Amino acid sequence: MAKKVDRYTYRVTWSEEDREYVGLCVEFPSMSWLDKSQEKALVGIRKLVSNTVADLKRSKEPVPQPISARPYSGKFMVRVPPEVHRMLTLRAAEAGVSLNRLVSSRLS
Repeated sequence: MAKKVDRYTYRVTWSEEDREYVGLCVEFPSMSWLDKSQEKALVGIRKLVSNTVADLKRSKEPVPQPISARPYSGKFMVRVPPEVHRMLTLRAAEAGVSLNRLVSSRLS
């Protein structure tokens, strides 16, 4: 079974400003790791997250739950201008589907 630290959401991207790769972790948005190599940027951010999680546990502070382990209801509220709501309702009616089905298909 994977360690909890391995279940976090990692990404490596190029930073034109730094002229290096940047390792990032979605659950720890204030952290990053710079390196000339993509692989080393990933290894670096994973080590940083691992050390941070260990520190948080030692000090009995809350540890962020990995996004992959969070429960999702499948519902979320989106606010749109009234004219967009009207237009989407019309399109749904014309297509013979519910507004929910229209929006869900557009988001997929």
